[in-house]
Amino acid sequence: MLEHTIMKPEGILVLKPDAALSQEDFVGLTASVDAYLADHYSLHGVLIQSESFPGWESFAGFTAHMRFVRDHQEMIERLALVTDSAVAPVAEAVARHFVAAEIRRFPFAEHEKALSWLKSS
Repeated sequence: MLEHTIMKPEGILVLKPDAALSQEDFVGLTASVDAYLADHYSLHGVLIQSESFPGWESFAGFTAHMRFVRDHQEMIERLALVTDSAVAPVAEAVARHFVAAEIRRFPFAEHEKALSWLKSS
């Protein structure tokens, strides 16, 4: 499951995956983000907070995730990865090839520091 919230005044999308990501997760996420972007030029930031990477429920979940990234990556200014996952360095490196946003990784315990970084500039 993918919990998501948009901090509207700040323009920050907070994502908290806590189980394998499904196609349905991205249907709901896309609807929320597209509704926000109908009235705003971009998302100032995205904060992804997960102690470990949950993976995908199915190939459909993976493709829905990739489609979301493809369709929205140019509308995101900054991306904060907040995790202690061993795959975080790889995820960060891969993200740099697909996302135009400035990316920074934070330890899981530094959620507030990541949020401050997203709010700055």
